Amino acid sequence: MSVTRIGVIGCGHWGPNHIRVFSQLRESRVLACADLDQKRLDAIRETHPQVEPYKDHRAMLRSAELDAVVVAAPTRTHHAIVKDALEAGKHVLCEKPLCVGSAEGRELVDEAARRGLILMTGHVFLFNPGIVKLKELIRFHDIGRLYYMRALRTNLGPIRQDVNSVFDLATHDISIFNFILDALPESVSAVGGTYLQQHLEDVAFISLRYPNGILGNIQVSWLDPKKLREIVVVGDKKMLVWDELSSPGPIHIYDKGVMREPYYDDFGQFHLLAREGDITIPKVRLEEPLKVQNRFFLQCIREKSIKMSDGPFSLGIVRTLEAIERSLKLGGASVPLSS
Repeated sequence: MSVTRIGVIGCGHWGPNHIRVFSQLRESRVLACADLDQKRLDAIRETHPQVEPYKDHRAMLRSAELDAVVVAAPTRTHHAIVKDALEAGKHVLCEKPLCVGSAEGRELVDEAARRGLILMTGHVFLFNPGIVKLKELIRFHDIGRLYYMRALRTNLGPIRQDVNSVFDLATHDISIFNFILDALPESVSAVGGTYLQQHLEDVAFISLRYPNGILGNIQVSWLDPKKLREIVVVGDKKMLVWDELSSPGPIHIYDKGVMREPYYDDFGQFHLLAREGDITIPKVRLEEPLKVQNRFFLQCIREKSIKMSDGPFSLGIVRTLEAIERSLKLGGASVPLSS
């Protein structure tokens, strides 16, 4: 099996995790990393002495013999760095989101296609075994007709200064919703609050309208007393809950629903009755999602093909974020997704 030579750009929060994981996989070897902060480079050198540090990612792209790079730099730098990497002929795994604007995203997707390179975004929850199980249960119609989904992603910090809580947190749940439904929302609306920093929403409440009348709702916050990572899926036969922090298991299946009372004499006697059933916790084989994701990236490079979290999917996330940003500025008005 050939070994893919990796360089990591950005050694802050996620960069070291990528260096750790790619160093553990036998199909890859991390040769170099780049960061503007010398202290971060020194820290990587202590734990991974085989990794050559660079202060300038362009120098790394020119000098190191790399097949692919991971971009784990601040979000607003993604477009420029990914473009540099693609122009240098490298496959790219970019941390989410791919970039901050759809025009920039289209440029990157087109550039990767023109050069025959893999461009993948690290929407890591698509590789979370619990989310994969959630999609499987929905796809095989265990819940019946899907009504709506809601997501909670809150905590007290960490608070970012480059992008708001929508780009930081809601990106995860948008990617999950789009992945589960194999669709983009038709329109979005959102309201948010800027309590800690001007022009950066610390909290946001987002509504999404998908095809077939399916609704999505996402609440994100850096300013909440409790850490929550939860998705609820409501169908007409069953209801599902994914809770990343649940110890018995991440998925709970509720055999609950609403039924019409079968017999009544007139409309005044008509009732909708709650149906209570069992709660099931299916077995989910747990594995570190980042390892699953990065192994998939290496497989895509070997096979010269990518079918998940690819450029078009990533661009759909950016388009959704763009529409949410516009709705925030319009005070919550409904905004259709741009084509």
